[in-house]
Amino acid sequence: MFYGMLFIYMVCPNCTFQRLPEATECARCGIVFAKYHSRSDSHRRSHIEPRPPSDLLHAPSGIFARWVKELLVPAGRLINPTVYGGRVFIYAGLLLWGWKFLSMPMETNYVGESYMHLVNLPFHEAGHLILSPLGRFMQVLGGSLGQLLMPLVCLGALLIQNRDGFGAAVGLWWFAESVMDLAPYINDARALDLVLLGGVTGKDVEGYHDWQYILEALGWLQYDHTLAHTAYTLGSLLMILAYLWGGYMLLLQFKNLDIAASHVGQQ
Repeated sequence: MFYGMLFIYMVCPNCTFQRLPEATECARCGIVFAKYHSRSDSHRRSHIEPRPPSDLLHAPSGIFARWVKELLVPAGRLINPTVYGGRVFIYAGLLLWGWKFLSMPMETNYVGESYMHLVNLPFHEAGHLILSPLGRFMQVLGGSLGQLLMPLVCLGALLIQNRDGFGAAVGLWWFAESVMDLAPYINDARALDLVLLGGVTGKDVEGYHDWQYILEALGWLQYDHTLAHTAYTLGSLLMILAYLWGGYMLLLQFKNLDIAASHVGQQ
């Protein structure tokens, strides 16, 4: 009786054909039971076992790459062709203007005599005022920090709040120009020949030259030329990076042009 019941309930897992318990393969479909169960167990383990360590190592970089792409070019955002044309115009203008900054030697102070110097100046002076409660050294250093911080604030706001990668690249360009703008000032720490705000030089008013005071306080006055050239080189590299970033953003945004909006504007 027991054997008969066992005979009834032993069936092929592939075609359900009845089989004897000691059978090694199905008389109807021909599968080998041991191999069939081995493949089934392997399939179940592949669905419940964690990924191998090599996959886990690559996962963070993949997540970070997706996050960066979404930050720079949010999924589904279409770019108005008119807005895109304005960005191309701005990029071309910055490229031509920045070429003068990159090609002119620091000693000419071309960047310090440009219009951008007048843009940086209010933030420089505001930095002196804001950091004045922190003592004389921070008050003096605050001028340079102020003109560097404002472009970075704009860069961060445009990138994180507005999700505007191109605008952030322009902010990086401004930061790079501001670093270059400080270089001639640093370079003049011992010579004191630059005409400063108020129409005087560091020779005319003792303690008036920011970088003379800063480098003397740090004991680095003899390194003024080295620090100045380092700052100018760093600013130049950052400006080139801004061009690469801005160009890449324009390329990505070109692929997201809202063609429908351009057709509506033409009607």
